[in-house]
Amino acid sequence: MRSRKYRIVTAVERINNRLTRFALRRGIAPRVFALLETTGRRTGLPRHTPVGNGCVGDTFWLVAAHGTQADWVRNLQAHPAVRVKVGGHWRTGVAVVLPDDDALARSRTLPYQWDAALGRLMASSPLTVRIDLRPR
Repeated sequence: MRSRKYRIVTAVERINNRLTRFALRRGIAPRVFALLETTGRRTGLPRHTPVGNGCVGDTFWLVAAHGTQADWVRNLQAHPAVRVKVGGHWRTGVAVVLPDDDALARSRTLPYQWDAALGRLMASSPLTVRIDLRPR
């Protein structure tokens, strides 16, 4: 059963994600956000999820606040080839889930700390994801 915290946070996230996804698709979102494209594990269709911008060189770091409860995490576990739209440009890469990584410590190393702090506050079962991006 999902916790009360998870249910409340995900209800707020649904609204925020729709607005952020809209802004990212049109190139008007702040740099703190990026758009993650995964392949649906059941449908095979592209799925777009707004995420915090964790781009450091050719590595993109994510902390999934709800771990494997998040659909985008399950999608990339089934199909690790992903795309990330960062700064208005799409980059391809391969995602790797890191269950043994300290997700809370990792979030403190991300480029945009106010977003990472908000993620730590909302997290119910944080999980680190590393995306190895193809060089430009």
